[in-house]
Amino acid sequence: MGLAIVTFIAVFVLVGSAGFLIAWRTGLTARLSMVLSPDGQTDNWLSWLRPHRAGQSIQAVIEPFDRVLPKSPQEVSVTQKRLIRAGLRADSYLRLFYGSKVLVPIALAALVAVGGVTNYFNPFMAYAMALGMGYLTPDFWLGHRISVRQTEIRLGLPDFLDLMVVCVEAGLSIDQALSRSAEELRLTQPEISDEMGLVVLEQRGGRPRVDTWKNLAERVDLEVVRTLATAIIQADQFGTSISKTLRVYSDGLRVKRRQEVEEKAAKTAVKLVLPLVCFIFPTLFIVALGPSLLVMADAVEKFLK
Repeated sequence: MGLAIVTFIAVFVLVGSAGFLIAWRTGLTARLSMVLSPDGQTDNWLSWLRPHRAGQSIQAVIEPFDRVLPKSPQEVSVTQKRLIRAGLRADSYLRLFYGSKVLVPIALAALVAVGGVTNYFNPFMAYAMALGMGYLTPDFWLGHRISVRQTEIRLGLPDFLDLMVVCVEAGLSIDQALSRSAEELRLTQPEISDEMGLVVLEQRGGRPRVDTWKNLAERVDLEVVRTLATAIIQADQFGTSISKTLRVYSDGLRVKRRQEVEEKAAKTAVKLVLPLVCFIFPTLFIVALGPSLLVMADAVEKFLK
């Protein structure tokens, strides 16, 4: 027993020492490489565990399947607009989307074949459902991402407008207030900051303010943003106060949000009718009438005897 413990401790010390030496040598090599080439990036065996490496690997696997599906220019244009509304503006996302529409059905079909689903269902129906669900899954995911992004923009828009009002009343122009507000809310409201940052970049590129706000309304595809763009364009054309326009619109958005919450609260009583009738009332009847029914059943059985 003592010999086994001593052997275990010796092996543990040797393995730990070997790991320490390898880690120390790797760190020393990295430091020397940074000293010798400070501008270059050193790649060691730990760099393959970085997240961007995994993302590049997934992208390299999925993108070749992009050429399998036949695509019309109109369909590509619509998909590109949906990706932009979801915040995915790089060209590689379009190839990833169409590649996933080929790879996901293949993966689901392989899962059906390996999981033995065909033993319980018709093989043709099982594979057809797997292929259909796999083909539609990227569309559902993209629609969900668009909905989440639009909700975040709609809920954070009043706070963004309040900050713009503060900047405008402090003496900044509408363009400077837009740029400063987008920069300040980059962490708390990243979706709005991203979209407004594009507006700032378009204006700096020389595009007219009217076109930039119209492009914003087209990208986001929200009624509140479209109304905001119209209000700012009209205020700019007719020379009305921008700060007063933004303040009134921000207050209107908050009132509208409060009314939506009150409407949902009023609908709760109607939505509770079905659970009450189907689940709660039957249990109450059983608890209340169950003992009486048992007593009546015993009395009827004694009377019949």
